[in-house]
Amino acid sequence: MLLKAYMVQKNKLLESPPFAVEDALKRLGFNLRRARLRRNLTIQQVAEKIGTGPRAVSDAEKGKLSTGIGIYTALLWVFDLLHQLSEVADPAKDDEGQILALSTERERARRHDEEIDDDF
Repeated sequence: MLLKAYMVQKNKLLESPPFAVEDALKRLGFNLRRARLRRNLTIQQVAEKIGTGPRAVSDAEKGKLSTGIGIYTALLWVFDLLHQLSEVADPAKDDEGQILALSTERERARRHDEEIDDDF
């Protein structure tokens, strides 16, 4: 009985996501829906193009956290917007990460068994 209770873990992200995460996905879903409607496509047509069911497309347009990133990516592809995904988490645009990397990067350390050569 204890093993069964242990195996059923709840996904806290799905139950209570940070507001910023939920908001970003809802905006993405809204944008994907707008892209579909501008192209005069139905949910069924888009689902067929990406090889999934209409529910997955509908869930993505609602910004559901449980929708896989593959669905979102395929929708961007269908609407010819996939090139925009390459800018997400671009290391060149990660100012904070670059600053942290500079302050914490290690210099190459010598192995302990290497002796220092002082013969110049």
